[in-house]
Amino acid sequence: MRWTRLPTLALATTLVAALPAAPASAGPDHRSLGRAPVTFALIGDTPYGDAQRAQFPALVDDIDADPRVSFVLHAGDVKSGSTTCDDARFADLRQLYDTFDDPFVLTPGDNEWTDCHRSAAGGYLPTERLDAVRRVFFPRPGGTIGGRSMPVLSQAVDPRHRAYRENVLFARNRVVFSTVHVVGSNNDLDPWAQLPGGDRPDVRLAEFEARKDAALSWIDATFATARLTGAPGVLLMMQAEPVAAPGYADIRARIAERAAAFGKPVVLAHGDEHVYEVEPNYAGVANLTRLETYGDTASQWLRVTADPRAAAVFSWESETV
Repeated sequence: MRWTRLPTLALATTLVAALPAAPASAGPDHRSLGRAPVTFALIGDTPYGDAQRAQFPALVDDIDADPRVSFVLHAGDVKSGSTTCDDARFADLRQLYDTFDDPFVLTPGDNEWTDCHRSAAGGYLPTERLDAVRRVFFPRPGGTIGGRSMPVLSQAVDPRHRAYRENVLFARNRVVFSTVHVVGSNNDLDPWAQLPGGDRPDVRLAEFEARKDAALSWIDATFATARLTGAPGVLLMMQAEPVAAPGYADIRARIAERAAAFGKPVVLAHGDEHVYEVEPNYAGVANLTRLETYGDTASQWLRVTADPRAAAVFSWESETV
C-alpha cells in the first residue's frame, strides 16, 4: 500500500471500523464472509421535465416490484437543465424519491446546482443551490433517503472535508460501493455565464478546487477501504464521465491509478450523456469498466448484480417499464 498516505490510511481504518451492518433485508452482514449476490437498480438523469415526472411513479413501481433489488442508485441530474432550480421542485423530487420502497442513494448532478445560473433555471448562484441540494437530498449524514433508510458512511466524518456529506461509502457482502461528487459542465469549470451580474470566477474556482480535493481524498479512502477489507470488487458512482479534460483530468488519473493497483474488478458508473454504454479497459486499465446508465427517460433502468463469487463480480441487464 505504498500509494496510501497516512491521513488516507487512518481514514480508511476508521471507515472499516465504522462500516454499518447491512439491514436484514439487504443480505448478510458485511462483517461476515457473505458471498451471496446483491442486486440493485441503477438510474440517472431522471425525471427530465414534466412528462417524465408524470411517468416516474411507474418506474418506481417497476423497480419496487423486483424482489431482487435491495437499493437504488441514482447517478445525478434529478431534473433537466432547462427547468427551475427552486425549493418547491427540490421538495417534490425528494418526496418522489422517497416513494421507493428501498434505500435511495444519490450523487449530485450539474442540473441541480452547477447549471442553475441559467436564466431558464432561475438565475441562481450555484453554490447557494448546492447548499439547498445538501439540505433536501442529504439531510442526515450517515443515512440515505428512500422509503427505508440505509446506513452509509459519509465523508462528513473526515474533518478535512466535512462539507461533503454527499460522498458516501458502504459495503454489501464485502463489495465496496462509493459515490463521488463529480459533475457535468466540466465539473463546474464552465463559467456561470447567465448569472445575474455575471460569472463569479473566484467563487466558482474555489468551489471546484475544494470539491476536487475532497473527491481525490474519497477515491483514495474508497480503495484503501477495499484493500483493508479484502473486497472482491469496487463500484464508484459519479454523475459525469471523467474524460481527459481540465475539469476531470486529475480525477480520471487517480481512478485509473487506484483501480490498477487494486487489481480486482472495478466499475465506474455514471450518467450525464443519456446513452447506455459499456466500456471495458477504461483509461487503459484492464480491470476497470465504465458503465453509463440510461438518461432522459423514466422508462428504462439497469438491474445490476454484484456477485462476490463471480470472476467479473459485476453484471447487469436492461429493463424497460
